[in-house]
Amino acid sequence: MANKTLQDAVIAPNDNWSGVITPGQTLRIVDLEGKQAVDFLCYNADDPADRYNAADTMKYNKNVYLGVGHGIYSVRATKLFTIVADTMGGGHDTIGGCCSAASNLFRYKVPDTPSCYANFLRALARTAWAKRTSSPTSTSS
Repeated sequence: MANKTLQDAVIAPNDNWSGVITPGQTLRIVDLEGKQAVDFLCYNADDPADRYNAADTMKYNKNVYLGVGHGIYSVRATKLFTIVADTMGGGHDTIGGCCSAASNLFRYKVPDTPSCYANFLRALARTAWAKRTSSPTSTSS
């Protein structure tokens, strides 16, 4: 059935969501209150070592800022997602990466802050991939 909602979830601050999206399904991310960033990490469900690669995504799209029609690519050049709609009008960057307690300490001089990196690790810990995947902030060229 087309356009059938399989799951509708509101994610609390400092929490995370994970799931497997199959070909033909759509993942919609909505910022309910505005002025919020979403840290997003994805893997090829058939090969967890084939993970999102920001640098290649920018190169293949010939654009630093992503919007409708742009692909989200992995370290093995697999197109993991295609952006099919965007109510924000594009301009989404993936350059900054996710924050961590260490980066927050460096930038804000505040120790032990909640972080997107910790959220990623908590989300991965619930999956069978936890021991098979590399660090979410590691890079590969």
